[in-house]
Amino acid sequence: MAQVTVTIAGTAYRIACAEGEEGHLEGLAAAYDARIEEMRATFGEIGDMRLHVMAAIALADELHETKRRLAAVEAELAEIRRFATGDERSQVFEARLAQIVQATAERIEQLARSLNAAGQG
Repeated sequence: MAQVTVTIAGTAYRIACAEGEEGHLEGLAAAYDARIEEMRATFGEIGDMRLHVMAAIALADELHETKRRLAAVEAELAEIRRFATGDERSQVFEARLAQIVQATAERIEQLARSLNAAGQG
């Protein structure tokens, strides 16, 4: 298992991750750090713990909205499948929608893993 050291709000954290995921984890940590810095710029020095909680809640809200949108896309896809005629055009459209749903689901899983890792760090 690989490990990376990331810095969030001025504190370094050593975090384990799957081999090959180091860059992704570093990117997630950088995005989280940027969110904290945004909030610090907006709200001032209100305490590190409060900033971390606010950033985590903001990310959880984004995750919730992404899941809601994914559910809407899946419902739309189900409706399209119900009325599909089987011609090549609808099959291509259906395949593309399936790719979008899969990519969105993978992104949700990545966000969930990063939130879990941030909560354990």
